[in-house]
Amino acid sequence: MDVKHENGRFFVEKDGEVVAELTYVPAGDEQIEVNHTYVSDSLRGQGVGGKLIEEAVHLAREQSKKIIPTCSYAKAKLEESQYKDVVAKQ
Repeated sequence: MDVKHENGRFFVEKDGEVVAELTYVPAGDEQIEVNHTYVSDSLRGQGVGGKLIEEAVHLAREQSKKIIPTCSYAKAKLEESQYKDVVAKQ
């Protein structure tokens, strides 16, 4: 699966249509806020949302930033132990 990245979002396209997306915005100099995730019904249960989260985590680690998850899916996913280092302390 090809996850694309452009400013403020990671996404997956199929036949020119966005079928999965994670959006984020800068939150100060040291954090990013993951504020929305979407996965189309046709891709649910295939780990696509998790892949989008992994891309955001990779970006945060690469830029030495923390993630503030304000979307419910991102909050739940980022509670997993392998992501503890990138979640902003609230």
